[in-house]
Amino acid sequence: MKKNKIAVAVALCMAAVLTACGGTAKTETTKAAGAETTKAAGAETTKAAETTKAGAESSAAGGKLVMVTNAEFPPYEYHDNNDIVGIDADIAKAIADKMGMELEIQDMAFDSLIPAVQSGKADFTAAGMTVNEDRKKNVDFTDTYAQAAQVIIVKDGSEIKAPADLDGKKIGVQTGTTGDIYAGDIKDGNIQRFNKGMEAVMALSQGKVDAVVIDREPAKVFVKENAGLKILDEAFTEEEYAIAVKKGNTELLEKMNAAIKELKDSGELQKIVDKYITAK
Repeated sequence: MKKNKIAVAVALCMAAVLTACGGTAKTETTKAAGAETTKAAGAETTKAAETTKAGAESSAAGGKLVMVTNAEFPPYEYHDNNDIVGIDADIAKAIADKMGMELEIQDMAFDSLIPAVQSGKADFTAAGMTVNEDRKKNVDFTDTYAQAAQVIIVKDGSEIKAPADLDGKKIGVQTGTTGDIYAGDIKDGNIQRFNKGMEAVMALSQGKVDAVVIDREPAKVFVKENAGLKILDEAFTEEEYAIAVKKGNTELLEKMNAAIKELKDSGELQKIVDKYITAK
């Protein structure tokens, strides 16, 4: 009986030793697995942090600027095959380059440009856009980059010799432009609105309107391309062009103003203008 008790006691001790060994092995295995998991998780966290950091650096160094324009306004913006080119397109590209950004240009109707900026569909609009008080209520303007004027196109031999002679006449304008706005001040004027400046000029050639009020540089192009038309010597209005951004977007406005100043100071802006406008 005593021998049996001793045998049982030995057996229990052996079992205890084995159980203890087994528990230790299990604990060590779990610990090792946990360490590996923690290490892997840490590696993933580090990787994610590096990716986030890289993304942030990439975002800070680049990104995309969306510009909207009405590409029916040479030499400021017009189509050259599948590209939109012109003074505004080149200036916008130079500004984007200085900001380390990619530029995307979208074409739309002139009177849709400011709403596109207001809604956030576009970052800015450059479209031979004159700075005036009405527009300032809806968007913020950069520093001006060009002097402009609204002029009057008439047929050769027209009785219209000066702005005062427009009273009571049929006047063609492009919808939403300053020509459209200012023509509203003509006494008894019959304003005919067109989606494109060229459409207004064609109406003049066909005798459907008596004159067209439009920006000076596009007017030069239209007259050159359409025989029998001329520009009156006296300008209808004098004005300035600037880029419009969403109201309150001071960060973009300040960066664009800084870029415009650099372009002016370096002479690059004038070179862009001279590329499209030859002094006469």
